[in-house]
Amino acid sequence: MQTTIANPLLAFVDGSRRSALVPSAAGYRGIDAVGADVRAPLTFIVPTETKPRFYSSAWTGGAPQMLFDSERHVVPVHDMRPLEGALSLDREGFELLRHRSAVADLYDDEAIESRYKPEIEDLLKGATGADRVVVFDVTRRSDDGTGARNRDGLRGPASRVHVDYTEASGPQRVRDILGEAEAARLAESGARIVQVNVWRPIRGPVERSPLALADAGTVRPRELVATDQIFPDRVGEIYHLSYAPTQRWYFAPRMTPDEVLLIKGWDSLDDGRARFTPHSAVELPDTPAAAAPRESIEVRTLMIFEA
Repeated sequence: MQTTIANPLLAFVDGSRRSALVPSAAGYRGIDAVGADVRAPLTFIVPTETKPRFYSSAWTGGAPQMLFDSERHVVPVHDMRPLEGALSLDREGFELLRHRSAVADLYDDEAIESRYKPEIEDLLKGATGADRVVVFDVTRRSDDGTGARNRDGLRGPASRVHVDYTEASGPQRVRDILGEAEAARLAESGARIVQVNVWRPIRGPVERSPLALADAGTVRPRELVATDQIFPDRVGEIYHLSYAPTQRWYFAPRMTPDEVLLIKGWDSLDDGRARFTPHSAVELPDTPAAAAPRESIEVRTLMIFEA
């Protein structure tokens, strides 16, 4: 059975929601941009004949070490707020929701485990209709010059346009997290599995290094460049994005801790809906000199829709 992820239309606040089903995005090539634009630089990979690779923050303990060439392009970045009710995980590949967390200190690891992770599970179940949500990673980021501390090192905002998973590494991550037997059972049953990141500012409003997201309907498969990501104990794979002028970019100005972005990283369903959503931190030209560092927390999840 095919599932369609419900769109909460930015109305999920403290447990209440309204939703609308989103049709298949087959043949979709992006909604019309509405609202103010800014022009800002984003960093893209330069494709080569050999497969690119890089050492992750978990390996270096600080900034990733990139072993490939990049190029910067100044692109229009559209304000997504006028389009709040039109955006969906299944079409553009991202959504903006209101969600107030009961966790006061998002640097408190114990509170993250005992309260924040269950909050995110409940949020996604209510917003999308998923039968099960598995939280498997929590990362904090800061652009204060040193990065936010996590169990595997310091993390700053990701400064190159990327997608966290690929056609190959998405299914592998399912096997890693759920185990071979459960992954095989779900595949055989026809269940749909969707990898989604839930991104939230820790402080707000965000004035520096907000997140820019590509409308997945404007990204062609050949623009996604598979890249080896080297960890201390394994080699993963992500996509970096090569530039094309047809790509359309969005951001949510001045996000607060009472808002979250849902970002689709991989979808087991391949029927023309959004599957991979490129994103990156973006340097806005009108950033105030005294703007506070961007601090954010992102939760990686698997959403399971049983057949």
